[in-house]
Amino acid sequence: MTKHNIFHAFTLAALSSTLLACNSSNNDISPVEIPQLSPATAANLSGNCNDLAASMSALANTTITSSSEVAAGELMVAGNDIPAHCLVTGSMFERVSDIDGNVYAIRFEMRLPLHWNGRFYHQGNGGIDGSVVTAVGDAGPGNLSNALYQGFAVLSSDAGHSGALGPAFGVDPIARLDYGYKAVEKLTPMAKELISIAYGKGPDRSYFGGCSNGGRHTFNTFARMPDEYDGYLAGAPGFRLPYAAIANIFGAQRYLSVATDPSDISTGFTAEERNMVATAALVKCDDLDGINDGLIGDVEACQRVFSLDDVPSCSSERDGTCLSSQQKEALSPIFSGAVTASGEAFYAPFPFDTGIASPDYNFWDFFAPLVLDSGGVGLIWGVPVADPATFNGPEFALTGSIDDMLTSIESTDDVYTEAASSFMIPPNNAEALSAVRDRGAKIMVYHGVSDAIFSALDTINWYNNLTANHNDDASDFARLYLMPGMGHCSGGAAVDQVDLLTPLVAWVESGIEPEGLVATARGAGNPGGENPAIPASWAADRTRPLCAYPTVARYNADAGNGDVESAESFSCQ
Repeated sequence: MTKHNIFHAFTLAALSSTLLACNSSNNDISPVEIPQLSPATAANLSGNCNDLAASMSALANTTITSSSEVAAGELMVAGNDIPAHCLVTGSMFERVSDIDGNVYAIRFEMRLPLHWNGRFYHQGNGGIDGSVVTAVGDAGPGNLSNALYQGFAVLSSDAGHSGALGPAFGVDPIARLDYGYKAVEKLTPMAKELISIAYGKGPDRSYFGGCSNGGRHTFNTFARMPDEYDGYLAGAPGFRLPYAAIANIFGAQRYLSVATDPSDISTGFTAEERNMVATAALVKCDDLDGINDGLIGDVEACQRVFSLDDVPSCSSERDGTCLSSQQKEALSPIFSGAVTASGEAFYAPFPFDTGIASPDYNFWDFFAPLVLDSGGVGLIWGVPVADPATFNGPEFALTGSIDDMLTSIESTDDVYTEAASSFMIPPNNAEALSAVRDRGAKIMVYHGVSDAIFSALDTINWYNNLTANHNDDASDFARLYLMPGMGHCSGGAAVDQVDLLTPLVAWVESGIEPEGLVATARGAGNPGGENPAIPASWAADRTRPLCAYPTVARYNADAGNGDVESAESFSCQ
């Protein structure tokens, strides 16, 4: 089967049992009149911040450890002084595990503005969690703004375990479930009650957001708790994280099979070779959006016209200007989608994009499968669980059976009673998504096309199935934004800075659809931090329309000599 056919087979029908909202007994949900949610109203913190902890002592299953005021400007994010706020720290459900003897708790912090906008933002964090990341609530890629700066009360947690344990926390079955979704279920009512104590009223509007694993948390939350939050902002959503991890291990084994140095799998696809493939894809696909500008704007069209067959084949030794026939055979399945030993697809294809040449790709494809993904599969998700004392991640990744790994994340036993394919992945619940829509809540999702760990094509497939389940148009409550060239959550040769929280709030609370969004490159002097992957030929402040899928930012045919660096020369078509 050609890559073109594999791509379309996947986007039409792949893995219906594990994709969120992709199939339902009712795939033609009747249209309803979506209610308009009212705007949040502001309030001031009640009393003295330093005394707040004492007033929260009655919170169920919760220990408040401190409350202290943070002065304006003491915390700065992306060049912005964060206004004065109250920092509350605590934990929930502290216990000693009867499996490994370690102490577990869901540790958290909440940052409560002295002058509050009436909104709550639950921040989902990345990786395997394990630390209470500063609760600011990212507003989108590039750190242009944040929820705390905008006046939200923001919650962050470690999802129920300490990072000091690494993936070994997965030995404890409760910690597994907390990481998967239960920590959010436990934290949400506590956080809303804490806000009520602090301000004399609960949040008028609640939002949930995060990128990577935080995007997975977001997807899990709207699928499992559709009545608790009004707006959702998900970036690079690893909503099928265990399958993506095994797909990454699948790729590592393919790289090893053609590596010139078996101790370094990156020699199976060197930096020079990756740059050559990225350049070939750019040559064939750059102008599909109407202009040669260093961005592959029309990602789906590129997948239809480009494959590794378009890359020169080596007639002799590999020298960085070609791929050997063995390499093409080994690498093609990584892009066409990971498969079992019998050839059954279990994860999405990966798009050809300029990020193939990026350091981001180098990290995710050559380091992560040996250290991060292997630990996740062996210790957090697999049944039976590996022994942390003897577990060897690289050996597990490079010599293990892909089919056995897939079986392990779908298995249970008397101790681990819920499989990772259940607790990590949003349930196949079209009705929950309809409940989100029917109560007036909104979803915004963004994904970098060059993301090397979670395929943007997987997220496209999710959105296409969501659309199919809602009379072929889900845009009245859910929008997907693809970001060409952008890597995992940010970076890459991309325009990767945009505030998505402000338009999400306007959509939720005022009915203003998120149109006319513009993303900016982070060149020299950008307050959100310079992106070193910006090509020297680009303007430091290049802008592009951020288009809702399936539209693409196309160069306006009547623009004549319109400025290629300006969003005004493009439109979403």
